[in-house]
Amino acid sequence: MVHSNLCLIYALGASSLDTFIAAVYEHAVILPNATLVPVSPEEALAVMNRNLDLLEGAVTSASKQGAHIIVTPEDGIYGFNFTRESIYPYLEDIPDPQVNWIPCNNPDRFGHTPVQQRLSCLAKDNSIYIVANIGDKKSCNASDPQCPPDGRYQYNTDVVFDTKGKLVARYHKQNLFLNEDQFNAPKEPEVVTFNTTFGKFGIFTCFDILFHDPAVTLVRDSRVDTILFPTAWMNVLPHLSAIEFHSAWAMGMRVNFLASNLHYPLKKMTGSGIYAPDSPRAFHYDMKTEEGKLLLAQLDSHPHPTPVVNWTSYASGVEAHSVGNQEFTGIIFFDEFTFLELKEIGGNYTVCQRDLCCHLSYKMSEKRSDEVYALGAFDGLHTVEGSYYLQICTLLKCKTTDLHTCGDSVETASTRFEMFSLSGTFGTQYVFPEVLLSEIQLAPGEFQVSNDGRLFSLKPTSGPVLTVTLFGRLYEKDSAPNTLSDLTTQALRLNPKTDAWKSK
Repeated sequence: MVHSNLCLIYALGASSLDTFIAAVYEHAVILPNATLVPVSPEEALAVMNRNLDLLEGAVTSASKQGAHIIVTPEDGIYGFNFTRESIYPYLEDIPDPQVNWIPCNNPDRFGHTPVQQRLSCLAKDNSIYIVANIGDKKSCNASDPQCPPDGRYQYNTDVVFDTKGKLVARYHKQNLFLNEDQFNAPKEPEVVTFNTTFGKFGIFTCFDILFHDPAVTLVRDSRVDTILFPTAWMNVLPHLSAIEFHSAWAMGMRVNFLASNLHYPLKKMTGSGIYAPDSPRAFHYDMKTEEGKLLLAQLDSHPHPTPVVNWTSYASGVEAHSVGNQEFTGIIFFDEFTFLELKEIGGNYTVCQRDLCCHLSYKMSEKRSDEVYALGAFDGLHTVEGSYYLQICTLLKCKTTDLHTCGDSVETASTRFEMFSLSGTFGTQYVFPEVLLSEIQLAPGEFQVSNDGRLFSLKPTSGPVLTVTLFGRLYEKDSAPNTLSDLTTQALRLNPKTDAWKSK
């Protein structure tokens, strides 16, 4: 009897892991020679196999180092900049995972699916979960009033294969970016989850992170432990650099977050990471080389629940100090912020815009004459490259000592902070705390968020500060989510500054 009890204990132990090893691969994608003209299926497959050769190296290496799951990037198998017609040779029919299919064992069950077969065999041969991004095609006809003129839906699609090579998840990207005309959005947002012995997982793609569905729904309603996030993210400073925003989302939503970005410095694409709710476990940012990068780190399978933050609690009790007419305006990514210059080495400042008042207490290590910092507030609808309502409190370094440059992209600084504490009267529970240091570095373990809504330093910063930001989203105030007026589209084409962020 004792023996059988022991066996039961061992069996239970094997079926559930308290921790797991996660891997993400930042992949230097090999692009097709031509993306705007259709190629033969054979040529398309040749390009995809060259990329899969590189991904195979990363998968094999991750598996040897004990990884349970690996995430690869959006567009990582065929690249980007396609038309509807030119992407078609790269697409496969990807079935609903309920069909219980291991492509490695039964490759022809759903037509010609060489990419799914190869991914399935990679997962099976290395006993590892693989997350990849490919294109799905689904035929339709006139009985469907929304059927595209060419008689098919084309989807930007994430797939997950388990350790046996079985297809266990398929997600069609909901929030397509500006230049993704080759794809359709699904009619309804798909909330895709799957269970493992090391927690419950949810998945979405790139631009999805800025919207409520399916991203927030996965965490709030489906209660996933870990988000899988293939992305082709173009960095824009000061608030939307990949490692900065993705680590902040993990902290704000209190989930593990595995972000795999393309590596393509020419388009400002770099920045991948393995993020726990309390701090980044591993991250990579590299604009200098052409190399891919494999990251591994250990995470808790079920992150410890933390109390819900009341984001207005502290800030609503702070008396705003009047500063007369010293406020000025500046533009951050087409949004007009209200700013105050931080003129002293330390102190307390308040700046307000509409319903949002931002409070900052700080002390610099030194007040340099060659650097200017400002406290900024924005409360309004962002309407360029998507429509979404923001409330943002930000401490940032201005590009030069000219106040007109406050909000411009800047990558280096010289001023360290002995302490900071930032809070705001947010009208939302969805606030993402960012701290970014000089040379685009994160600050793991150097700050935390209190239950009353303060983002504060735990120690003097390890490097000079670029920004300390509370990035709030008011989803219920979005208008016509992710659509653009003709005027905005024209403005985009006319204004060269928009090239800063084609984060898809």
